[in-house]
Amino acid sequence: MNGSEVHLIFPHYRKLSNYKSFYKILSEKEFEEIQIVGSSAITTKTTATKYPEIVRIKDMLECIAPFESSTKEEFEIHRKT
Repeated sequence: MNGSEVHLIFPHYRKLSNYKSFYKILSEKEFEEIQIVGSSAITTKTTATKYPEIVRIKDMLECIAPFESSTKEEFEIHRKT
């Protein structure tokens, strides 16, 4: 391991800036998403196998717009919707 490698401790929580999707990032290649549609919540789990999906997770981890930091509590509240 060289000095520039960073090992993240998971999970991390993110949301879209419009508050319509909430994410629990499980690893650098896997996340759960809660998407708010009207008064319902749709939960999906994604395993990144293609480059665009891997970049999306990287953007989430770095909080690059439209992704923002969130919390476990905020994620869990929407899981129960």
